[in-house]
Amino acid sequence: MSAPEFNTPADAEDAFYRAFEQADLEALMATWADADDIVCIHPGSDRLVGPADVRESWRRIFGGGAKLTFRRTEGIVLDRPDVRVHSVMEEISVAGAARMTARVCVTNVFVRTAAGWRMWMHHGSNPGGDLASESVDTPAPTLH
Repeated sequence: MSAPEFNTPADAEDAFYRAFEQADLEALMATWADADDIVCIHPGSDRLVGPADVRESWRRIFGGGAKLTFRRTEGIVLDRPDVRVHSVMEEISVAGAARMTARVCVTNVFVRTAAGWRMWMHHGSNPGGDLASESVDTPAPTLH
């Protein structure tokens, strides 16, 4: 099976979040650039560099079994010919929870490659204030 071609950064970002919601590691990794210097920073975590470390982090997150849904809001875009930066707020819900369980400040950086647009960096961090997360009745799974 050949890797998908994403014609726009929005196509790559939509595919990333679709794969995230479906906990589909292969589809998620197909959104990333084929480069040794890709970067992923999960909220409260260290910087991960390179495909092996990025893949392993997502494998662990998906192994937690939480079924997540995302709503992206407050988008800000920097648009250049071969690089696009999206700064968004993720509102994350866990299946079965009565309300949103977390908000994450996210920066997604996309680069134009020979195979179309691909993610080069995903950086999530916890926002300040009381919007970072709401308590749920069960221990919180690793969401991101």
